[in-house]
Amino acid sequence: MKLKTLLAVSAFALALPMAAQAQGTVRGAERGAQEGGDAAGPIGAIVGGAVGAATGTVGGILGVEDRPRFRSYVRERNVRSYDYDGRVAVGSALPSAGVTYYDVPNEYSVARGTRYTVVNDTPVLVDSRGHIVEVLN
Repeated sequence: MKLKTLLAVSAFALALPMAAQAQGTVRGAERGAQEGGDAAGPIGAIVGGAVGAATGTVGGILGVEDRPRFRSYVRERNVRSYDYDGRVAVGSALPSAGVTYYDVPNEYSVARGTRYTVVNDTPVLVDSRGHIVEVLN
């Protein structure tokens, strides 16, 4: 019986990335846990939540549907771009001085402490330490 449950959960977990890909991390985790729980009970909820969070990040921190709207939001605010000599990529650390960071409005589901700025004319999301967590090309 345990083997059947494990196989069912595994099969569901492999199919989940397609369903959660368009979701952000938080929404991917929520949806994965819900669908996993519906399909395979508590074990499915645990596996589904983890897989949903991981695959939801593929769509970005904001999620596929929020990216264009957020880029428009930033553009409408005429945020001054910071000239950066380094590589504008996920993981890059921006300096603590000279860069202006802005709060992300609550309507966008991002992790607490995530802020945004514009670097080399490209909007980016940064964590509380100033590391780029998403580049919004």
